[in-house]
Amino acid sequence: MGSYKLDYLDQLESEAIHIFREVAGQFERPALLFSGGKDSIVLVHLALKAFRPGKFPFPLVHIDTGHNFQEALDFRDYLAHKIGERLIVRNVEDTIKAKGLTEQKGKLPSRNGLQTYTLLDTIEEFDFDACIGGARRDEEKARAKERIFSVRDEFGSWDPKLQRPELWNTYNGKISKGENVRVFPISNWTELDIWNYIRRENIELPSIYFAHEREVLEFDGRLVATNQFIQLHDNDVVTRKTVRYRTVGDMTCTAAVESSASTLDDIINEIIATNTSERGQTRIDDRVSEAAMEDRKKNGYF
Repeated sequence: MGSYKLDYLDQLESEAIHIFREVAGQFERPALLFSGGKDSIVLVHLALKAFRPGKFPFPLVHIDTGHNFQEALDFRDYLAHKIGERLIVRNVEDTIKAKGLTEQKGKLPSRNGLQTYTLLDTIEEFDFDACIGGARRDEEKARAKERIFSVRDEFGSWDPKLQRPELWNTYNGKISKGENVRVFPISNWTELDIWNYIRRENIELPSIYFAHEREVLEFDGRLVATNQFIQLHDNDVVTRKTVRYRTVGDMTCTAAVESSASTLDDIINEIIATNTSERGQTRIDDRVSEAAMEDRKKNGYF
């Protein structure tokens, strides 16, 4: 018989499915962090391949900042209902009230920093010992330092200097009481890999990822959707443009890109032609400092 050679997407898929099954085998109470964004949607698709016809050995969990795009929230609820899996939602707004937290001030008041408190409270509430997420190493340099099984201490903190070796696809999930592991099955994927896989697998996505008209604020070279959370001033430039989103997060810190890409082929060609990462181009909160993401991760951010 002739041998069958896996292409690179088959290899990435196989690795991710292996990681999912390792999580199921090594942990008692895992969770899949699911926001309705493209990377978490791909994770759900991979989990279906890993565990169907059985049920997922974990719930879907969303930490809702209250500043999310409605398109992503609607798709989150639609997909969870379609596949018949449990969805747990915890709101940053509730944490702010319960803990008396101070919200960020200024023109674009992000809640990204505050969602760490809600995430850690949710991990404690359900006693999760592993949280699966869609972070990828190509997104940002702090992400590139992290292992696929990333151990966090009892306070949710991450130390980039204390990480376990991962040789020959062997993952060590052994933890002490109170510790937690963040797991990244698509860590080795790139943005282009994600889109090529979405095209190959015909995966549904929220409309926000495709070209559409939207009112945007031109701010510091970025296009930020106007919304009830940002503070507009008389001298602000607000226009209506045809845009799409490369990544979806908090509305106050995630910028759109001007684009006419209305199909998957259009998007893939656009990504091939760009030389800027999706977070580098669109995530305003990463520009606070050189180590903004790393600092948040050390404090418990995903």
